[in-house]
Amino acid sequence: MKLNENERINEINENLRLVENKDSLTFGTDAYLLSAFLPNKPSKKAVELGCGSGVVSLLALSHKKADHVYGIEVQSEIADIAKRNSELNSYEGKFKVISKDLRDVSTEDTDGEVDFIFSNPPYMKADSGKLNQNKHKNISRHEIFGDIGDFCACAKKLLKHGGDFYVVYRPDRLADLIHALKSNNLEPKRLSFIHANSNTPPSLLLICAKLGGKSGMVVDKPIYIYKDGTTEYTDEFSRIYEACQIDKDRSLK
Repeated sequence: MKLNENERINEINENLRLVENKDSLTFGTDAYLLSAFLPNKPSKKAVELGCGSGVVSLLALSHKKADHVYGIEVQSEIADIAKRNSELNSYEGKFKVISKDLRDVSTEDTDGEVDFIFSNPPYMKADSGKLNQNKHKNISRHEIFGDIGDFCACAKKLLKHGGDFYVVYRPDRLADLIHALKSNNLEPKRLSFIHANSNTPPSLLLICAKLGGKSGMVVDKPIYIYKDGTTEYTDEFSRIYEACQIDKDRSLK
């Protein structure tokens, strides 16, 4: 495959290779954790909001977590990379990339309502934090093309009743996230906090919300990435990384 300027191919695992633009956000722990948080629903149709280069969608497909995925990406240059990644990994018939502002997306784009949706949305408000000179990174990190309320509104629009919305987000914005979910009839059902190790506060969270669900949320045991004082993965995170799966029965008793 011919690469454009500032592009490279990364080996994600034994099944996936990924074209990435060095000027945009690259594959990281938050994206992998989101893919591992998804349940195995091999016959289901899904949407990724803000799919970037397509890595989470491709991980979901390669691990049989969905049968078809629609990736919504507002940046046309990045959407083009996602399309090429679909081709590079022979998922053209299962991963359809739609270059469109999610605020304008409808069920016509996704051939009807879908079973579940997942997203790694921008964590920072448009007017907060230091802006990067690189526009791709700014759009990925800041709520320039829609805030968390817009992401939740889009999920509500595209999901079947009873469908699930999976999000990786920052703990300091948990209140904003829950407000946006509940304002769109998305009831939080499962929450998991991610820590670098047992001595640090959480740096990420994973949440699942159900469209039209009843009130009641399970809080999981924390996930620690590294053993204390080392850069060695914990046994649990090693299992998560190998299987691309976070066990569902991890609730605090």
